[in-house]
Amino acid sequence: MALPELLSRLRLAPLRHHLRRSLSTAAPPPDEHPPPHPPAPPQPPSNPKLFVAGLSWSADERSLMDAFSSFGTVTEVRIMYEKNSGRSRGFGFVQFSNDYEAKCAKDAMDGKVMLGRPLRISFALGKVRGGPVIVPRLPTMK
Repeated sequence: MALPELLSRLRLAPLRHHLRRSLSTAAPPPDEHPPPHPPAPPQPPSNPKLFVAGLSWSADERSLMDAFSSFGTVTEVRIMYEKNSGRSRGFGFVQFSNDYEAKCAKDAMDGKVMLGRPLRISFALGKVRGGPVIVPRLPTMK
């Protein structure tokens, strides 16, 4: 191979690599279908009821209603109490008239401090009564 031909190949080799790379990353031809989009992230459950944890023992329904009513129409507020002592168990539920108000309240109030304690808020799960209790069993080792 002659020296001028070798030099021309060496000079064009990097350009060919870049041309090949740019052609491979170009948009697919119109007859080909684009790759499918990744699946959408899971949406929060459609539920206007919030579970509110981290309540102070001094919190009552009125203070909880006042804290959440700025986000929409609160239809129900319940704080869970100990049967024997009557003291708050530190959690409760706030129900809104629609899902959007509940989501706004959750996003705004999760982690905020109320009566000296940070609140932990999530969407409430459906009530399950009388359903089977499934306890995972670990395999026994012999």
